[in-house]
Amino acid sequence: MKNLAKTKVGAIVASNFRASRVLTAHHIDFCCGGGVTLEEACTRNHADLSQVQKELEETFKTQDAFNFQELELDQLIDTIINVHHSYVLATIPALRAYLDKLCRVHGERHPELYEINELFIASSEALLSHLNKEEQVLFPYIKAMVESKIKGFPLSRPHFGDIENPIQLLEQEHQDEGARFQQIAELTNQYECPPDGCQTYKVAYAMLQEFEEDLHKHIHLENNILFPAARQLFKEFSFSQS
Repeated sequence: MKNLAKTKVGAIVASNFRASRVLTAHHIDFCCGGGVTLEEACTRNHADLSQVQKELEETFKTQDAFNFQELELDQLIDTIINVHHSYVLATIPALRAYLDKLCRVHGERHPELYEINELFIASSEALLSHLNKEEQVLFPYIKAMVESKIKGFPLSRPHFGDIENPIQLLEQEHQDEGARFQQIAELTNQYECPPDGCQTYKVAYAMLQEFEEDLHKHIHLENNILFPAARQLFKEFSFSQS
């Protein structure tokens, strides 16, 4: 990839997902913050641009095992649902139970747990609503566009008018959850269990960290790959000009 410094972070990760490991190591947000250039991201996060570029170039020497950009949009949607939506639905109940227990047992000594728990409850409720919007509103229409293009049958304008309407809403919700998990990461000292933490404490923090990492991958696939492609496909239908 030429001129990495001037390339948007989201595009870098879209071209090779292994880049996400490098950016994460330097605390650079490639999902919600993927719309800025690498140079800008490094400046914001006080990262050494030349070092980050060097690490990325080393990473690019190894061909990525899978390129999500090669998937058809309906296949990408199925991947997002089967991998990331399923993970969220399966993990939320256990994490909520662990955090409730931590508040009961350790809350007096670690009052930050109450805020962490409140943030995760808010996040889990928002995410459940978010996934429903995707699966019931936007994703079916994107699949309909794909089928219409392949089979050549006419497609009606969606009830939401323009595809920008649901996409902008979902992108804002991605931004909100990214910010919420940034707060959680700060309150947990980047998910470092305190010396007096029990096994449940360690497991809960490890699960929170894994949840955030999965959320970043999930948002990346949508913000940087699915949504731009869906916007472009929508423009191909004649009703978009009416």
